[in-house]
Amino acid sequence: MIRGGRIVDPGGSHPADVLIQDGVITSVTATVGSVPAGTVVLDASGCLVTPGLVDLHTHLREPGREEAETVETGSRAAALGGYTAVVAMPNTEPAMDSAAVIRQVQHLGASALCDVHPAGAITVGREGRMLAPMAEMAALGVRIFTDDGSGVQDSRLMRRAMEYASALGVTLAQHCEDASLAGGGHMHEGEWSSRLGLAGQPAEAEELMVMRDLALARLTGAKMHFLHLSTARSLAMIRGAKHSGLAVTAEVAPHHFTLTDECVATYDSVYKVNPPLRTAGDIEAVKEALADGTADAIATDHAPHTAEAKEAPFDQAPPGMLGLETALGLALTELDLPAERVFALMSWQPAAIAGLSAGHGGPVEAGRPANLCVVDPDEMWTVDPSASASRSRNNPYAGRKLRGRVRHTVLHGEPVVIDGEAQR
Repeated sequence: MIRGGRIVDPGGSHPADVLIQDGVITSVTATVGSVPAGTVVLDASGCLVTPGLVDLHTHLREPGREEAETVETGSRAAALGGYTAVVAMPNTEPAMDSAAVIRQVQHLGASALCDVHPAGAITVGREGRMLAPMAEMAALGVRIFTDDGSGVQDSRLMRRAMEYASALGVTLAQHCEDASLAGGGHMHEGEWSSRLGLAGQPAEAEELMVMRDLALARLTGAKMHFLHLSTARSLAMIRGAKHSGLAVTAEVAPHHFTLTDECVATYDSVYKVNPPLRTAGDIEAVKEALADGTADAIATDHAPHTAEAKEAPFDQAPPGMLGLETALGLALTELDLPAERVFALMSWQPAAIAGLSAGHGGPVEAGRPANLCVVDPDEMWTVDPSASASRSRNNPYAGRKLRGRVRHTVLHGEPVVIDGEAQR
């Protein structure tokens, strides 16, 4: 039983106790009488009880780069962050471009602390030359396909991918980056790249591909999801596309509404990420997009790297930063949005995009699978990378004070986090 909390779900907000049996919610009532003997009672006093969070954009690194992260360690970080499901990106080694690799990740995820749903690659090896066997992967339950880490550069190939995806009933997700324009850049091209003497990536490198794929989505009628958008003009184009009726969705990452390119002034590669940190004006545009519905989801882009890799000079270090354990706290602290809107962006809306609404993100009501998180919206805490469940420590928020922390996470009726501690 989850006792003493306030339910926040797609239907609204109300106080209630939640009784769970055999992985399913059996009752949601203001007062509960007797409960079965041996019931585990989770205290939710002063807390919000919500559908479990769903991350559309997690790098679990396994197979191939287990020194940075594994499905097990990444799922533990996810559970501590309130996530009951994550979509694992396919830029593993080997890439998730075949049924065999998809099965391997699904097998690894079977014992994880959250549901792990692998995304399939659009092209073989994520090399952008030949379409991957999407039908074989879709038959295994894959619903999102992306070459994340690289954008599909060939417009004709991307059109074919959209047509193929439409026939399969799956969604393509694009890493929007024109490689010929972004190539050699290590941060946002602008005032700070000039000051620091670092080659930059212009905002137009992202925006050109957003523009192209919106045109292709209009041509093909395909469903498109745009990954980690970071510029004001990219989001303005998504806003216009939605108003015109295109079937497009978009996500933004917490670092793109909390950190600017000025952070790179320290030359600390913990601030190197792709797409790069942008300007203060772009941050305001991201916040506006989250408030007005242009952005459909907050996705972590959790990208672990070893200390050795991140200790390289800025222009040689890999891009990426951790996100699973801090995303909710950053959203509750930095966004001027009601809690209900934050949870929509981090739970039921991403669940719908990923095709996971049957098990995640739905209303907290009897008969639904018990995938839930309990959040203390007022708890203040300080980010300590050394205490992370991840194998890596590339967290740019060390020492930052955040408001709102996960107290409990329940996966398929099993408490996998109790009072902020992972249970296995």
